Amino acid sequence: MTDQQRICIVLADDHRVVREGVRSLLEREGFTVVGEGADGTEAVALAKAHAPDIAILDFGMPKLNGLDAARAIAAEAPRTKTILLTVHTEDQYVFGALQAGIKGYVVKTQAAVDLVTAIREVHRGSTYLSPSVSQTVVEACFGKKAARVDPLTPRERQVLQLVAEGMSTKEIARELKIGTKTAESHRGRVMQKLDIHETASLVRYAIRAGLIEP
Repeated sequence: MTDQQRICIVLADDHRVVREGVRSLLEREGFTVVGEGADGTEAVALAKAHAPDIAILDFGMPKLNGLDAARAIAAEAPRTKTILLTVHTEDQYVFGALQAGIKGYVVKTQAAVDLVTAIREVHRGSTYLSPSVSQTVVEACFGKKAARVDPLTPRERQVLQLVAEGMSTKEIARELKIGTKTAESHRGRVMQKLDIHETASLVRYAIRAGLIEP
């Protein structure tokens, strides 16, 4: 049995066609896909249930984005290493992924070439970045760029994402299994920290931060 045949993978992307394409690629290379999810919360549940070697996560998933799903997976399934599959090459996304503990950052336009290499490298304990974003990290190491500090906690980011997806405070409370007053408190802190007090402006911020797709 080869190394890649022993590597078990959970795959999460909200686009079914993308999932099918990635799964086909992985199985053709001999990897084992043990679960598929359509949003970040499903990805976390699958990682907790299967404890796979690798979780491949889309960045802009509903309910819980890829970065915060990666943080949750690190807590719920610590042996699972995460690879982010994304269209974003901007600095803030790369920095945010590394800060979240992502071990592989693969740009979707290069996925067919990069993803298999990323899985093998990450499984060996290395960090893998698609070549198109690696220069960002090099420049940061030499002090040319600085990572943006996110003022929000993971829970506040999730609340912001759900607000941006159009959920009411009561719906957010049900989704997160928290009280309505707690959800209101989280929403209030998000607005205070970001100094944004209109829902439309929160949506624009969430889009710029990559929490939701435009």
